[in-house]
Amino acid sequence: MTGISENEFWTWAYSNFLSNAQRGVLAEYLVAKALGCTGTPRIEWDAYDLDAGEDLKVEVKSAAYLQAWNQKVLSPIRFDIAHKKAWHAKTNTYDVEATRSADVYVFCVFAAQDRDGADPLDTRQ
Repeated sequence: MTGISENEFWTWAYSNFLSNAQRGVLAEYLVAKALGCTGTPRIEWDAYDLDAGEDLKVEVKSAAYLQAWNQKVLSPIRFDIAHKKAWHAKTNTYDVEATRSADVYVFCVFAAQDRDGADPLDTRQ
């Protein structure tokens, strides 16, 4: 195989924004755009999601009623900000104590409840 397209791969692998993982990354991106901190690529699994400057650490949480799989009932909206031992990508170390590693938490809810019209890229939803 030759000529693998980066965009084709991204579309194939990461275009289902109803998926919990992709919806969460989309939420992080939207918040990063709003805060003007998209200059550096995200670091997956870091202790917090965004560095908003001036030592402001931001954690973005995403939830939705609709999921990528077939559902019998809508999912409840829940967010977990319990203290945890965070892992730090730069040092490859865990915190000694469980804490909240962000200064600010942003809670994003994809509020659509009708799968036919659901579009996570539509920020009005």
